[in-house]
Amino acid sequence: MIKPLRSYGGVPVLLAHLHRHYDPPDGFTFEINDVSPPIQDGRVNALYSTPSIYTDAKYAADEKWPVKTGDFFPCVLISLYCLGDCAHLTQDHNPLSCNNIYSLVCGLLDYSVSSVVPVCPLLNISYCPPSESLLSNGKSFVVIVYNPLGWKREEVVRIPVSFKEVIVQDHDGREIVSQLLPLTNFSLNTRNYHVRAYLGVSPGNTPSYWLAFSAFVPPLGFSTYIISRANKTDASVTMSAISRPEGGSNNIVEIGQGNLKLHYSAQEGKLVHYSNSRNLVRTSAEQTYSYYSGYEGFDRVNQASGAYVFRPNNTYTIKPEGQVPLTVMRGPVVDEIHQQINAWIYQVTRVYKGTEHAEVEYNIGPIPVDDKVGKEITAKISTALKTNKTFYTDSNGRDFIRRVRDYREDWDLQVNQPIAGNYYPINLGIYAKDEKMELSVLVDRAVGGASLVDGQIELMLHRRLLYDDARGVGEVLNETVCVLKDCKGLMVNGMFYIKIDPLGEGAKWRRTFGQEIYSPLLLAFAEQDENNWLSSHVPTFSAVDSSYSLPKNIAVVTLQELDSGIVLLRLAHLYETGEDKDYSVMSSVELKKLFTGKKMTKVVEMNLSGNQERAEMEKKRLVWKVEGSTAETKITRGGPIDPKKLVVELAPMEIRTFFISVNNLKMFGS
Repeated sequence: MIKPLRSYGGVPVLLAHLHRHYDPPDGFTFEINDVSPPIQDGRVNALYSTPSIYTDAKYAADEKWPVKTGDFFPCVLISLYCLGDCAHLTQDHNPLSCNNIYSLVCGLLDYSVSSVVPVCPLLNISYCPPSESLLSNGKSFVVIVYNPLGWKREEVVRIPVSFKEVIVQDHDGREIVSQLLPLTNFSLNTRNYHVRAYLGVSPGNTPSYWLAFSAFVPPLGFSTYIISRANKTDASVTMSAISRPEGGSNNIVEIGQGNLKLHYSAQEGKLVHYSNSRNLVRTSAEQTYSYYSGYEGFDRVNQASGAYVFRPNNTYTIKPEGQVPLTVMRGPVVDEIHQQINAWIYQVTRVYKGTEHAEVEYNIGPIPVDDKVGKEITAKISTALKTNKTFYTDSNGRDFIRRVRDYREDWDLQVNQPIAGNYYPINLGIYAKDEKMELSVLVDRAVGGASLVDGQIELMLHRRLLYDDARGVGEVLNETVCVLKDCKGLMVNGMFYIKIDPLGEGAKWRRTFGQEIYSPLLLAFAEQDENNWLSSHVPTFSAVDSSYSLPKNIAVVTLQELDSGIVLLRLAHLYETGEDKDYSVMSSVELKKLFTGKKMTKVVEMNLSGNQERAEMEKKRLVWKVEGSTAETKITRGGPIDPKKLVVELAPMEIRTFFISVNNLKMFGS
């Protein structure tokens, strides 16, 4: 661990671990009070430039420029590495930011905050002390469910509980349909190990079940639910029906209570077919795991696969260790299929009642490296779609960019890395389509993704490598987690979501559900005796007028009260032009209904960064000449905001930022 420095002045100390026998030149220092003579050499004039200076110089050239609609990917340029080698000595983020200390402090802060505020940051591994308590007579615990989105939503909430005599009620006392799903041995073992690893304590009560129920939550607001322990005869919860189908040659297992049906082969232990009775989508489908063996090397001549470089050597399908038994859990809220793929991959596939997509929860790791081979794990979703080498990936969660395998629109691509060269970063999702259907896959975190085979999408979910890729930090991507002296490779727990739609109908799900993934429901907990908590707290709240919600093509990107009392509001249109026949249109937001009960005294539109009024920015906007165009390119934008009506228009992909003054200091009450 790097010890924190009082200042950045100790240059030799900061840089000593990067290169042996390296000393910076005289005058090279970070100390504000340093008395060393500055570095001077009359033969060289170094001028500091900025993006704005560079832009002004290009504009002054008065030339016509081509229009680029794709994104900008950095390409390998060997001549830049010499400069990069020098620059990384002074700019490496590990010594300058004390990276290890930052991680440690953040971990401690996370734990200290959660010990005061009743939240459950380790809920994904079924650890939530407030919900696991064994309630005595007359006691219950309260679940506060907050919705950060601008539209109302119904979504299944899952919390671990230690007893099966459960009643779930809303704040008005109405019973809510709920379901208990037994916790598997895999889940409990994962929970016990990682709680000790991350919190340094052993978990107390051991929960027995996941409790699942649907929560209805208003826009930008919260709802309250009460979980009570009941007599055996009064408990209204449904215990999941559990089955383990035998692997007969024609034994097909079906899950899904509504329109969506997933069909599994009990003999092969895998998905074989996808169907939706509403939109008549039917196709063969398969989901498997593979890994790339990492290329071995010690320098840039023999380039290794590592933290910064993906360089696979070979591809291997991960074959199950024997027959994969399917464990099926069914109930009124959700159907699940559990699969132990091998000793270090466990998967749960869910179809919730009333939904038309599949949720896949994966647990991968620790990746074995006893064979001295680094591995990069992928999940592959294969269908019969004829996608003609074409697929689409998001760019920073906004535009979807068209990708063509082994092709670049701007230059003739020489294919030297047919796998890595077709991989792209995925923040929101990836999809492919043919003349009839669209296959969409959304993710809950940044991963790599590609379509290396027509009709197939693959995601890279975990990596563990044994060689440094010689890109600056001198570290191998071989992370471990330890309990005392027991150290294991990292395990990842995550989700991806699969949906197949008729051609042209997939955008609605990608955009709407993508926002729900990005802004999940937030849970907080409290314990109450009788009804003392409900009688002293507001059980439900929405910042939005009860008759209003944001249009489904608009999202609140930022809603923040600044120190001055001014509210920073940033709104974004979610759709691209032509992406959807219904939602790729101009849309409007009524600020008066968005902030119900608050009188807005002043609304000023700002630039995207919020540091300059838009009116001032427009005066300085540069008008560029475009190749092949004789007239100024017309871009559709929302009109100016009416100071009386306070209605904001947004065109496709537009983001608008506002400073809002209100008649009281605090935008939201206690």
